[in-house]
Amino acid sequence: MKNTTAVIVANAPIRWTTELAAIAEAGDPLVAADGGADSLALLGLRPSCVVGDLDSISEGCRAWLGEELMVPRPDQNFTDLDKTLRFVIDEQGANQTIVIGALGGRFDHEIGNLGLLATRGLGQQLVFRQADSIILGFTGELELDASPGETWSFYSFDPAVRLTVTGVRWPLEDARVDVGFRPSISNLATEERVHLQSKGGASIVCRLTAEKTLV
Repeated sequence: MKNTTAVIVANAPIRWTTELAAIAEAGDPLVAADGGADSLALLGLRPSCVVGDLDSISEGCRAWLGEELMVPRPDQNFTDLDKTLRFVIDEQGANQTIVIGALGGRFDHEIGNLGLLATRGLGQQLVFRQADSIILGFTGELELDASPGETWSFYSFDPAVRLTVTGVRWPLEDARVDVGFRPSISNLATEERVHLQSKGGASIVCRLTAEKTLV
């Protein structure tokens, strides 16, 4: 795949901002994970394809898009977002992927989707975008842009992971931040760059941003 940014729209409720809408419109390719096609239809956007078991997309949206855009993936061992990531990254070769609508819906889906970030641990190559936040999973070392005063949170699903963070009000050094122990929630950026190192597995970073104008 050429060096462009793929955008996946998943099926959680989306607060469409002008920024998120622009990201979706610029997606190359723009792919819907099953019912995410209906969220795109609200903006008048047609994805290049719709991936999943196709039990969530509405009949009206499916008819509008046409059967030629449907990519059936019936395997129930994987969620629709997991199937779509496999299609876009593993099959199509996307090297930069943004997912809109991964969070904010059913809690069980939300946890599973965050687990996908941790499993892949691709850093800035796989990012979840929300109206008010940017979330990614990573391993090893990473340096991210920040604005002093912004709220950042850090955690892991794996007790073996140790995280070091500088550029924040409450720095961490080889800290255990798994959700069953002591994640770093509502930390504050103090510099324009946040430096991170995740040893022993993947950590998840959530950067809260100012919500932009709603569409």
